[in-house]
Amino acid sequence: MHALIVISHPDAQSLTHAVAHSFAKGVEELGQHTTELVDLAAEGFQAAFNAADRATFLLKAPAQPDVLREQERIDRSDALVLVYPVYWWSFPGQLKGWIDRVFSNGWAYSETPEGAIEKRLGQLDVHLIGIGAAEAETYARHGYDKALRTQIDHGIFDYCGAKVVTSEILYGIDSESAASHIIKAGELGRNAFAQHATGVR
Repeated sequence: MHALIVISHPDAQSLTHAVAHSFAKGVEELGQHTTELVDLAAEGFQAAFNAADRATFLLKAPAQPDVLREQERIDRSDALVLVYPVYWWSFPGQLKGWIDRVFSNGWAYSETPEGAIEKRLGQLDVHLIGIGAAEAETYARHGYDKALRTQIDHGIFDYCGAKVVTSEILYGIDSESAASHIIKAGELGRNAFAQHATGVR
C-alpha cells in the first residue's frame, strides 16, 4: 500500500520534517509499503485560493494543473498523512491553502440536486500529526485539542468521507520531547496499514 506524506514547514531541519521522515521510515520498514513525501514549502505550492479555484468550486472550470497534480497524488495513495506544526491552534497557512484548493467540489465531495453531500474520499485513510509547542494541559484547559479535531477530523475529512485513522498532537518541542516524538512517529508509520492486514477498516 502507498502513503502520501505532506509536510508543512519551511525548515527542512525542523522537528516537523524529522517526524515526517520517521513516519515514512516506519511505513517502509518491512518492505511491504511505499511512501511519497511532499514538502509544500520546497515545492512552492501556491496556497491562495483564487478566482480560477472559485470557478472550479462553482463547476464552471476544471481544476488548475497544480491542483490536479495534488489530486492525482492522493488518488494514487491509500493513505494521506499530514505532518505540521500547530500555528495559532490550527494548520499552518500553506497547508490550509492546500486543503482549500485541492479538496475541491467535484473531487473531494459533491452536492446532489437534492442538496445532499456526496462524500467522495471514502477509500482514503488519513493520519494527522500535529506538533504543538505548548503542553497537553494547555490544549485541554482551553479546548484547543477538541477544537482542532472538530475542525480538521470532522469538519474536513469526515465531510469528504475519508477515515481518520490517526489523530495525534505531539506536545512539547524540547530535546527530550523531540526525541520521543520521532520514536512515536516511527511507531505510527509501522502501524499505518495494520487495520488492512487484519481486514478491519
